[in-house]
Amino acid sequence: MENEASSFETSEMLATFLASTPLLSESWRLCSVANGKPSHEFVIEQIGNTTYVAFCGVQEVLGSPDDDRNWVPFPGVCEELFSPLTYRNDGDDEPVLVHVGLLHIFMSMYNNPDFRNQVLMNMQTSESIVVTGHSVGGTTASLCALWLLSGLRSTSSCPSIFCITFGSPLLGNVGLSRAITRERWGGNFCHVVSKYDLMPRLLLIPIAPIISQICCLVPLWHLCISKMLPLQLHHQVKVEIFSYVCKELQAQPGERSMMVSYWPFGNYFFCSDEGAICVDNATSVIKMMQLLFMMGSPSCCIEDHLKYGEYVRNVCSQFLESRSFAKGEHPELSYDAGVALALQSSGIPWQEPSAGPARDCLKVARRMGRTPNLNCANLAIKLSKITPYRAEIEWYKALCDQSDDQMGYYDSFKQRRASKREFKVNMNRHKLATFWDHVIHMMESNRLPHDFEKRNKWVNASQFYKLLVEPLDIAEYYRTGMHRIKGHYINHGRARRYQIFDRWWEGRAVSGHNYYRSKFASLTQDTLFWARVEESREWLDNVRSQNDSGILDFLWQKLDDFYRHASSLIESKEVSIDVLAKNSSYCLWEKDYKELKSQQEQWRSQLSGFIDGELVL
Repeated sequence: MENEASSFETSEMLATFLASTPLLSESWRLCSVANGKPSHEFVIEQIGNTTYVAFCGVQEVLGSPDDDRNWVPFPGVCEELFSPLTYRNDGDDEPVLVHVGLLHIFMSMYNNPDFRNQVLMNMQTSESIVVTGHSVGGTTASLCALWLLSGLRSTSSCPSIFCITFGSPLLGNVGLSRAITRERWGGNFCHVVSKYDLMPRLLLIPIAPIISQICCLVPLWHLCISKMLPLQLHHQVKVEIFSYVCKELQAQPGERSMMVSYWPFGNYFFCSDEGAICVDNATSVIKMMQLLFMMGSPSCCIEDHLKYGEYVRNVCSQFLESRSFAKGEHPELSYDAGVALALQSSGIPWQEPSAGPARDCLKVARRMGRTPNLNCANLAIKLSKITPYRAEIEWYKALCDQSDDQMGYYDSFKQRRASKREFKVNMNRHKLATFWDHVIHMMESNRLPHDFEKRNKWVNASQFYKLLVEPLDIAEYYRTGMHRIKGHYINHGRARRYQIFDRWWEGRAVSGHNYYRSKFASLTQDTLFWARVEESREWLDNVRSQNDSGILDFLWQKLDDFYRHASSLIESKEVSIDVLAKNSSYCLWEKDYKELKSQQEQWRSQLSGFIDGELVL
């Protein structure tokens, strides 16, 4: 399989799309309207089948961005709004953090019932929602888009969500960027950044010295946009600000690693008078911000924040026009032609010495390796190669179900001895886990098609794997006594891949037909069934040793609930025959449960009769 031919395919497609539709111009128009409104105001307008939601960019941001105390765990403070972002990669030590002041602005907006009602009402009549904002309004728009994406992820029919920001400061840390990439939402965000605008670059450097210089004139951070801003700053102050920012941006990565706390996410649309380029690699985005800004001047770095209207008009009129290089400047390779075109669009001459770092930056942004579809095809080949591992586990299950000891699949593996057969099954279990973890890693690093988790082939394959292998994982967990160390499997031991596969299965397209089984399922449909059995066994032991009536009632309620759940599965034949094996954990538990239940009812009957007799006497 060959590597990807076009390194600019994704960015060029997005840039061309934006330039050829009214999305940019309409978004900026509504941003301008919103900027004329008081703080915490918004504008909603429906154009055709598209609803635009624009946020005011004149906002007061609480706290200094340089203060670590102003980082807030996200979405810990608003779990119900951004729940998908709580999932984290195994071994990922980066928490998801945002600036508390920026989050506070969005929460103030969200707590307005009028805002929520208008957005939800327009969602019912729109095919797409475009959320937009200028300056700090852009961070509000980003949080609004994340809220909508989080709420709609499990809905089969919902409008598409797209966020366009103009000159927006960075919102959160690398953990937020990775979480958005993991959820495959990066393509829903486009951040328009002008060539010299200071605001998007402000949080890449320690800005406290800037604030101290200009706070007596205008609080640049606390009031992030004002039409009078360019007039309020003396030229010498602009020179000092520009010199300071350039010096910090030029710092080597090793010197600035502790300073760069904020991190970009999504696509960045860098615009200039010459055109625009689109970059989606976070490292390249930061480098382009540095290179372009240092080509500017003290006045440009402030005034450019207010010139997005001009840039939008230039992009829409120029971007689709054909460009030509001067005689003798035609690169021979198609890849170099793409780099040269991108440099020209950003106003950097191809043959200038300063173009060298920019060329390197764009080459870093290149999508290396195979295209997502080719990666998917390669994974399909690997899936076929691991089929024998799965088949051997199926064969083992069939042997267990037919065994004379009548323990069934789960208990046979849990109580296994050091035999060659069980050792091979355990090795196959690990090999399958490694393959599926690799699939998830590729998906979350955007190396697979964006609809990968909705393709029937992979949804069904992952579901079958989960039904077949998770009972073995549960058996191993309790066999090794991990429940006594970490807690029960469901809350403390379940692998993250199973949670992801649950979401894939729940999000699949389901027909309206109901099917009734005429015989027991080949695999128990509740993959957590055996973990529930293990928990119920502990509850039953606690009932025998518990004297507190309140706790006893609580335990009996949980036991009764599980018994009803298990009975329902058995009645609908949603379990495998190993559940009903004579010496299976479930059948032994059911026997103990019914005996103890009978004793409890008998004791209560005797106690009731005794009390009635006392009352009669």
